[in-house]
Amino acid sequence: MEKHFNIAPLSGGYMITSIVGFLISAFYVLPNSRTWGFTFVLFFTLMFVASLISMTYAPTDWPLSMNKDRFRK
Repeated sequence: MEKHFNIAPLSGGYMITSIVGFLISAFYVLPNSRTWGFTFVLFFTLMFVASLISMTYAPTDWPLSMNKDRFRK
């Protein structure tokens, strides 16, 4: 039994946001507030992992398949 996952393709801006957010959280927020710093670091790390999963497993032909019905009319 093979499972097909429906993984959304995320933009490059999503990955950049996670990297910049992680750096700001680690070097600015974490020294000032350990609770919020840890929370933000964890959140942006999860965002980065999601962008890596999306980059690896997302379908490569999704923009083409999205516009098929539009041009058939």
